[in-house]
Amino acid sequence: MSSTSYRIAALAGDGIGPEVMREAIRVLRAAEKKFEFAVEITEAPVGWAGIDAAGKALPDATLKLCRHADAILFGSVGLPQRDPALPKEQRPERAALLRLRKEFDLFANLRPVKLPKCLSHVCPLRPERQGEGIDILVVRELTAGLYFGPKSTEEVVDLKEAAPKPHRFRRATDTMVITTKEIERIAHVAFQNACLRRRKVTSIDKANILENGVLWREVVTHVHGDYPEVALEHMFVDNGAMQLLLRPSQFDVMLCENTFGDILSDEAAALGGSLGLLPSASLGKTRASGTFGLYEPAGGTAPDIAGKNIANPIAQILSAALLLRHSFKLEQAATAIEAAVEQVMAAGHRTADIYSPDEKRARKVSTTEMGSAIAASV
Repeated sequence: MSSTSYRIAALAGDGIGPEVMREAIRVLRAAEKKFEFAVEITEAPVGWAGIDAAGKALPDATLKLCRHADAILFGSVGLPQRDPALPKEQRPERAALLRLRKEFDLFANLRPVKLPKCLSHVCPLRPERQGEGIDILVVRELTAGLYFGPKSTEEVVDLKEAAPKPHRFRRATDTMVITTKEIERIAHVAFQNACLRRRKVTSIDKANILENGVLWREVVTHVHGDYPEVALEHMFVDNGAMQLLLRPSQFDVMLCENTFGDILSDEAAALGGSLGLLPSASLGKTRASGTFGLYEPAGGTAPDIAGKNIANPIAQILSAALLLRHSFKLEQAATAIEAAVEQVMAAGHRTADIYSPDEKRARKVSTTEMGSAIAASV
């Protein structure tokens, strides 16, 4: 057994979070046993669970646990119908998730979208649009851009329309700001990941309209010089959105600014057939032992199905695989989990979100059954 013990902060959160987290931990334990490494998994409340336990979405004890961990395995937070009067700054989506991203400078979001051949029927595109298969990695800059630039809302008086009385209205401003350094570091992440895949990066911008797009294109082109073995193409964001629907198989790695990446990664996620299949990784600085990161499913809390044991745990399980790969450098274990997921789906196991009665070999299974099957396959 490895002498290294890896520390994971497991923050299940709200809704279906605890259910799918339980299955991800089950699979991690199976990988731990097979590949002889040691993980210390400590669970802590976050989101509304944190508010109930300690009065705030990210309790001090939970944040302290994360600071001493080697990686964070995150579930999901947010219950839209609960206490709508709570100020947005205190709601879990901001007070917990965005706070953790900022606290640990998690600047690179990786969202892989892969459609297994056995699930081609759940993709919204016709088979001829799917081409030879959909396997895309969206790399999104996570800490700059429109979401984090200066913001303001102000009352404005239009004196030109003063008769019979001044026209008053409100004006909101969000400023899109990004620097050379921020573009460089996310570009390196994209090119490095492309080297491990099919060696192509499509950089998304709006350089024909936005000044930050011009800078983005210039800096990405400069960084590309360090990776001559990778092909680089530039694409305007509106065309990128269209091409995802027309011919998604053309994409390998899509490199995006924060706002564009948020939108396009959700569009790409729909091609995978279900959010319940899609993991994500938010990465920070590289350490000697690996890269610190927060790993979470692409979907949300799904409160309408919480507690029913029907949620798909695969996104959470694949997020755990990404954790092993990027934070602990346990590639063999990560690959084994991903292969186990494919094997179980190829055998016909389907949670409700990907089940179709027309699929001859399909068998509808519960959250627990899916997790147990994947753990056994590992």
